[in-house]
Parts: sequence; C-alpha cells; structure tokens
Amino acid sequence: MTEHTSDIHNDEQANLSRSEQKRIQVLESAMELFCQKGFPLTSMDEVAKHAGVSKQTVYSHFGSKDDLFVAAIDSKCAVHQLTGDTLIDANDPQRVILLFAKQFGELIVSKDTMTVFKTCVAQADTHPEVSKLFYEAGPKHILGLIRDYLTKVNQHGEYYFDNPHDSAVRLCLMLFGELKLRLELALNTEDLLLTRQQYLTDTADMFLRAHKVASK
Repeated sequence: MTEHTSDIHNDEQANLSRSEQKRIQVLESAMELFCQKGFPLTSMDEVAKHAGVSKQTVYSHFGSKDDLFVAAIDSKCAVHQLTGDTLIDANDPQRVILLFAKQFGELIVSKDTMTVFKTCVAQADTHPEVSKLFYEAGPKHILGLIRDYLTKVNQHGEYYFDNPHDSAVRLCLMLFGELKLRLELALNTEDLLLTRQQYLTDTADMFLRAHKVASK
C-alpha cells in the first residue's frame, strides 16, 4: 500500500463508527490469517487477538467462521468495486464492461486472491466445504452480477447475449489470461505485467464486438 493510499484509508477509517472500524479490523485480520494459515487452521480466537478485539466482538459481527470467511471474500470484491453498483448502466456497456474488465482483472491476480485460491485448491480433498464457500462468495457471486447485467443489456438491442450466464463465464475466463496461469505456477510474470492493462482492454473490446447486433 502506497503512502497516499494509506492516508486515504486512514481518513476513511476515521469517518467510520467505532463498531464499523472494529468490523474492518476483524475482516483485515481474518484475510491475513486465512492467507497465512488457511481456513481450517485459523480460529476465531486468533482472529480476535490479531485484530486487537474481543472474541465477543468478532462473533457480534460474524456469527461463525464460515460467515467471516464469506465476508472477507466479499470485502475483497468491494475493494475492487466489484459490486452490483458497478454493473448498472445498461445503456453504456462499452464503459461498464471495460471498467469491470480492469477491476476484475486486478482482483483475480491480487496476492490475497491468489493465496486464498491456492489454499482452497490444496485443501480441496480434505476440506471441500472451504472451496464451496470460496466459490459461492467469489466466482459464483461475480458471475451472477455479470449475468444479470448482460440480461439487462439485451433489452437495449445494441448487443445480444443468447445465454448471459455462459457469456459471463467466457468473459471471466478470458480475463484470467496467461498471467493468472503463470502466477498459479509461481513463474516469472514481469513481461506480462507490462502489457496486462492492454490485454484487459482488448479482451473487453473483443467480447463486445462478438455480441454486437448487426445493423440492418
């Protein structure tokens, strides 16, 4: 986090109520511990201690460790502005899809996302419930947002998506790109980072052109 970003973050924290500040502390601590130790080995007691709050405070905001894990994933989506508020304007899909491509493209290759994903994959055989939680809170939720948005875009007649869900899946998988694959394999990515933004822009443009309704 840069000094400027840190200052903004601190200013935002100062404007929140004490309860909201503690909730954010818990979420940040939970994500850090989930990344370090994995879901099964992280306890609510450890999260409370790491966040500097009581265990009662953790449970007052999150009823269970499952709820906390889902909220932590949701918070990462919110940080990258991947919420229903982003995918609203069906009159301007060029702007919205490009914005989504850049935000989603950043999220999926972020350090926290990659760490949690790898942990879920590594523990999928012994703790499949964690993978399910991750999928439903992250990928499934985001796919639902895009699907619903593309369904609204269909109503305007400029673009047409025969199966909005499948189109949402294709868009997300294209946005992964080679970068995500190399990160999963812990390979060098310096060359891809230089062209990442252009790749995301080109992918969004190609996706929309493929669904453009031909002029009569």
